[in-house]
Amino acid sequence: MPESKARILPRAALFAAAVFAPVCFAIAAQSVPQAPANNPVPTREVIDEVGRTIHVPVNPTRIISLAPSLTETVYALGADDRLVADTDYCDYPPAAKKKQKVGGVIDPSLEQIVALHPDLVLVTKESNRIETVQALDTLNIPAYATDPHNVKDIITSTEKLADVLNVPAAGKSVGDDMERRLAALQSKLTGAPPRRVLFVVWMEPLISVGKGTFVADAVAKSGGVSIVDSSQDWPQISMEEVVHLQPDFLVFAPSHSQTAGQNYESLANLPGWSLLTAVREHRFAVASDAIIRPAPRIISAIEELARQLHPQAFTDLPAREKPAPAPNSASLTFEPDAITAANDFVESSCAR
Repeated sequence: MPESKARILPRAALFAAAVFAPVCFAIAAQSVPQAPANNPVPTREVIDEVGRTIHVPVNPTRIISLAPSLTETVYALGADDRLVADTDYCDYPPAAKKKQKVGGVIDPSLEQIVALHPDLVLVTKESNRIETVQALDTLNIPAYATDPHNVKDIITSTEKLADVLNVPAAGKSVGDDMERRLAALQSKLTGAPPRRVLFVVWMEPLISVGKGTFVADAVAKSGGVSIVDSSQDWPQISMEEVVHLQPDFLVFAPSHSQTAGQNYESLANLPGWSLLTAVREHRFAVASDAIIRPAPRIISAIEELARQLHPQAFTDLPAREKPAPAPNSASLTFEPDAITAANDFVESSCAR
C-alpha cells in the first residue's frame, strides 16, 4: 500500500533539500563549542581527497565517521574497534547500529563529537557540510575527506583511507579483492549486450542518475547503460522522454526502511508507466542499497545487479547475495543517508 502523504512529503522535502541545494559543504554554520585540551600525539601530514593538507595521528585510535559509506569502509578494513561513534543512519554492518551516535550526516552534534575526544573524524565532500569541517578545524580535530566519483575511485579511496588509519595491508587486501571480483565479472559479461536501463532515484518528480556519478558507473559495470545522458549528477527526467527512450529494464535501489514482500505491479496503474514495455513485461531489477554507497560493499551490489540484467551469464554460479526485496513502487524513497550519498543523492540514506 502507498505510504500516506504525511510520510511521503517529509521525505520528499528532505530529498529536495539534499539534491537541489548547493553542493554539500555549504549550509548554515553551527555554533562551535570550546576545543578540548588534548595531549600531544605523533602526527603526520596527509592530503585528503579534496586537496586539503591535514595532520593526522600516526595511528588514529578514536575515530568518528560522519557518513554511512565511511563507516562501512572502516569495518571492511577491520578498524572498527577504533570507531567510537558514527551517525544515526549508519546501519551496516549491523554492529554499526550499536556504536554511539552523534546525530545526522548533515547535522551532526559538535558537542557530542567534542565530548568523545576523537583524534580523527571522517567526512565525505558530497554528504557533509563545509561548516562542520571548518568547525572541526577550529577545534583542532583533524577531518579527513573522501570524494570518489566512480567505482575505481571507491577502490582507490578505500586504499587511501587504509593508509590514513595505518592499516595499509588491509587496504591492499580489500582493494585487490574488489579489483579481482570486478575483473571476474567483466569476464563473465564478455559478449553480453548492455541492457538499456532507467535507474530510478525518485519517483515524483522522476529523478535518475547522471553519467558522472558512481551509481551510473556501477550500473555500467553490471552490464547496463543508463538511458539518461546528462552531465547533471541527479537529473530530473520527464515521463514522456522515458516513454520515448523505452528502457529495457527499470532499476531500483530500495531504502532499508521499506518492507519486504511488496512488488512493482502497481507501476502499471500509474500515469505513463503503463506505456513502458519494461513495465508490461515485468522487467524490473532491484539493486542492493549498497549501490548507492561508495564503499567496498558496492561490488556485491554490482554483481547482484549483473545477475538480474544478464541471468544467462551466471547459470553456473550461485548468487553471492539474495536480491533485495522489491518495495512498493508508490513509496520509492530514500532515507537521508541515501540522499546524502546522492548529493551524492541521499549515502545519498545514511548513505553513499
